[in-house]
Parts: sequence; structure tokens; C-alpha cells
Amino acid sequence: MSDFATFVFEQLPPPPLRVLEIGCGREGGLVEPLAAAGYDVVGVDPHAPEGERFVRTQFQSLAGTWDAAVAGRVLHHVNPLEDGLEILASLAPLLVVDEFAANRIDPAAQDWYEGQHRLLRAAGADPYGPPSLDEWRERHPGLHPDDVLLPALRARYDERVFERVPYLYRWLEGPSSEGLEQSLVAAGAFPAIGYRWAGRAR
Repeated sequence: MSDFATFVFEQLPPPPLRVLEIGCGREGGLVEPLAAAGYDVVGVDPHAPEGERFVRTQFQSLAGTWDAAVAGRVLHHVNPLEDGLEILASLAPLLVVDEFAANRIDPAAQDWYEGQHRLLRAAGADPYGPPSLDEWRERHPGLHPDDVLLPALRARYDERVFERVPYLYRWLEGPSSEGLEQSLVAAGAFPAIGYRWAGRAR
């Protein structure tokens, strides 16, 4: 089970509960694990898989209400942000979020990440993430930084949980990437890039 899945299960009340996953992606996100645990869950994404638990559309076009919404690495893309969060708060009172703050990737974090990427490639691995973060930034303009997204969430929800967590290891997928990043973040070598958040709409 992924770290975010563990966090989601910690934040959700026990089933029965109607859960909406925003941006479940082509792989279906957490829909199947949530369904297996007894939740009545629907995943929404323009590229969602086929099946009765999935809806291929933008969440902004949905009608109905759920008990909770889960959003994994999607809200930094939502535009216009304010309108999107207003709609999201109307769909479900409880929101559980997994995010990353690209604006917190400082030179030390970038050097470490790109160095690890080169080492893994040299060892025959094929990391998920991009080899060059400068090129990645050029391909992904306009992502909401955490100092924009967090205040927008806090304006609509009472914050229940907020924690900074390592993130770059997910792009590297090396056998020791997570442990290395955790130790460097803990030592203050560079900031935690990821964050998890949960709140209840006012």
C-alpha cells in the first residue's frame, strides 16, 4: 500500500461512506483499494479506466454529493483554482490531499535528484521522473505553488492535518531513494517537496 493510501485510510471515517477520488488517472488511483475496504467509491478523470466505478470527465462537471473527496497530486493543476475549490467543497465536506510543491525544489534538491537519476540510469534502472528538472519546468508551466494552493484550501476548509513529506524518491524509484531523501530532509540539506493535507469544509 502506498504512503498516500495509508494516509487516506487514516483520515477517512470507517465505511459505509461515499468517497470521490479526483483525478484517479489511467490506472484508477485508489478506487479499487477503497472499494475493497468497503467504501462506495467513484473515481473521476478524463482518462479514467472503463468500469462502473469510474467517470470520464472533469470533476467540475459532476453533479451530486459525497461524504469525502480524495485528491492525489491533482490540485496543483486545477485552473481556475478558486472556482475549482469552490466546486470541490460543494461536492464533499471532507477533503484528503496528496501534493507536491515544485517551488520548493531548491538547487541542493535539484542537484541531489539529478545526480541520483544519473546513477540509477548508469546502473541500468529506468527512473519514472525526468532526467532534467529545468526541462521539466519548461514543460509544466503554471503549476500552483504551495504558497498559493494551501491558502486557497485554508480559506474554504478547517485544516485537520498538514505534514511535509519527501517526494523526489517517487520519481527515482531506486531501492534506497526514499531512505536517502528522508535522511537528507531530516538533516536540513534541502526541504521536503511533498505534503499531505486534510480538511473539512466550513
